[in-house]
Amino acid sequence: FLLFKQDENKTRSKHFLLLVYQSFGIVFGDLATSPLYVYRSAFAGRLRHYQSEEAVFGAFSVIFWTLSFFSLFKYAVFMLSVNDNGEGGIFALYSLLCRHGKFSLLPNQQASDEELSTYQHAGYSNRSVPASSFRRLPDRDKKSKLALLILVLMAASMAMTLGVLTPAISVVSSIEGLKVQSNDLNHRIMVALAGVLLLSLFVLQYQGTHKVAFIFSPVVLLWLLSIAALGVYNIMHWNPRIYEALSPIYIYRFFRLTGIDGWISLGGALLCITGIDILFTEVGQFSASSIRVAFCFFVYPCLVLQYMGQAAFLSKNFSAISLSFYASVPVTLGSQDTTRIGNAYGIASMTLIFITTSLISLSIYFVWHKGLALALSFFILFGTIELTFLFSSYIRILQGGWVPLLLSSIFLFTMFVWHYGSRKKYLYDQNHKLPMKWILTLGSDLGIVRVPGIGLIYTHLANGVPATFSHFLTNLPAFYQIIVFVCDKTVPVPFVPQKERYLVGRIGPKSYRMYRCIVQNGYKDVNENENEYDFENALIMSIAEFIQLEAEGGGSGTPDGGSIGGRLAVVKSSENFGKRFGISKSNGFEGTSSSSLNITSSKSATLVKLKMMYDEQESPEVKFKTRVQLTLVDTRYKDSFVKEEVMRLMEAKKFGVAYVIGHSNSKAKWNSPFLKRFLINIVYSFLRKNCRAPSIALSIPQTSLIEVGMNYTL
Repeated sequence: FLLFKQDENKTRSKHFLLLVYQSFGIVFGDLATSPLYVYRSAFAGRLRHYQSEEAVFGAFSVIFWTLSFFSLFKYAVFMLSVNDNGEGGIFALYSLLCRHGKFSLLPNQQASDEELSTYQHAGYSNRSVPASSFRRLPDRDKKSKLALLILVLMAASMAMTLGVLTPAISVVSSIEGLKVQSNDLNHRIMVALAGVLLLSLFVLQYQGTHKVAFIFSPVVLLWLLSIAALGVYNIMHWNPRIYEALSPIYIYRFFRLTGIDGWISLGGALLCITGIDILFTEVGQFSASSIRVAFCFFVYPCLVLQYMGQAAFLSKNFSAISLSFYASVPVTLGSQDTTRIGNAYGIASMTLIFITTSLISLSIYFVWHKGLALALSFFILFGTIELTFLFSSYIRILQGGWVPLLLSSIFLFTMFVWHYGSRKKYLYDQNHKLPMKWILTLGSDLGIVRVPGIGLIYTHLANGVPATFSHFLTNLPAFYQIIVFVCDKTVPVPFVPQKERYLVGRIGPKSYRMYRCIVQNGYKDVNENENEYDFENALIMSIAEFIQLEAEGGGSGTPDGGSIGGRLAVVKSSENFGKRFGISKSNGFEGTSSSSLNITSSKSATLVKLKMMYDEQESPEVKFKTRVQLTLVDTRYKDSFVKEEVMRLMEAKKFGVAYVIGHSNSKAKWNSPFLKRFLINIVYSFLRKNCRAPSIALSIPQTSLIEVGMNYTL
């Protein structure tokens, strides 16, 4: 046992050290390259006229305490402890607020959501917390929900803007070093080289985070060691007294000397924390402890030594302030201007940091249920300092700062319109869903011809019968023997465990053969199925397991408003899930195929041959797919009715599975305000037409797809 424990500890240690190593290549690239342009940007304005040792010492003190206060104290110590099931970033904070603070604008919450193992965490539950008037604000005031949504979308827009600016400022600043060796280097050549490098980096990212981390980690490590050694050299060679500027008293002296010019320079000084938000965003990719160790024990000391060294050099070489980093390197000289990019980056970065602080303050009160005084104290402590930097940054709008404002406005407008239109569509579906009384009056055959096969009807509704179903029957009064309403629902958690993913229930009496399946996904979950057969088989096994659980009266159920005396069961939580089934694999057109035509019946060889020819012509890749055949191995059931229902389900599966999805056309009401008609009829319609089709996003096979045209009057 002790040997096993030692081996386990060694494995964990190796894995932890591997995460620390990989984090250098992904997390700290921006922070590591910030010394290239911080001093130059800080002294770019009228502060360049203050070329004295006191001014340089004061600037370094501002940079040192900015780096320490935000990077070390706020992010490394506090923010890395804040996560949503190990995930960090803006959407993680918004997810927490939607779950525990009821800030979501989309009314699709269910009691079953709270039963997920990733939904509740220690210290996050609000069930035993008395609801004060301020905590009930989101329930009463829709404007507070809208304001938070806009704030989050603004932060997301700034994050995307940083994604545009970060490669530019990092690569261009690095290319500037070529001017050191060749002053005659043409500016267009430098731009072309930067473009080639950026393109190469984007192509390299296609290989995945794991490979990129291994490639760049040694580069970043070597870079950090080099700039730290350069900093030590400059300290010893130029001005060893620079350590005195570690005292915050030099900040006071700096502003006393420079006044308003020094305050304006804060927009350049804050560039020392460029990329600091990545520490919080990437916490799910690595771990909080690995990022914290890498930053505190390696990145932070290297950066401090480098900034100290640059300040020591500049305190004795005032004329080289505009040359910044490259001028501090021994027998070198270089010049170029990245000030405008730096101004743009500073505005986007500080706006994102300030919004993150605001969301953390809300989370302290609504998620962790601490006192309002603590939440306000956190906001005042960090927010006031960040606002000072933020206002200083916005003064530089005309010097390149307008770029992030323009880009983020475009991103914000696009995301808001998409959310606005999607919410209006959801409310339309909810208000026009079919009443259960209407379904029951039709009888078990629903007043239509029931043909062999399984029909999956996709809907955003987690309860009730969507209008898509009646619209289909109105135009074609025939449908499949087995009907399953599938709701692909995103729950405000980062991921949903596989065993909790499927919620299955029944709609109407058993003779109707109608089921509901809610496929729960987190906002970080991706579709890992190789093909549609994986989903089909998982769905069939889930329904079969639900039939058994229903007969036994077991399962972890949750009430469903659309069913008659039924409950939604988390079927994969059963210990016996899938044990009655066998799975075999085949290639090409061997085995059972799945089609919207559902003509794979053994009674007609001609139709089967035509079906195979159609599939091969329309989707040649189907020929090479691995097909998974599901068979019922154990047919021993205590209840004969359960056995009969399961056997009918398997028989319907042999005839194939069709996917029915609505093809929507959205229009605003004719008497709607002009702004609403513009947003819905023009912008939202344009986005719908030029984004991925729902069938592609849901990985629905095209040869099995049936689209039902739907007009939405919003």
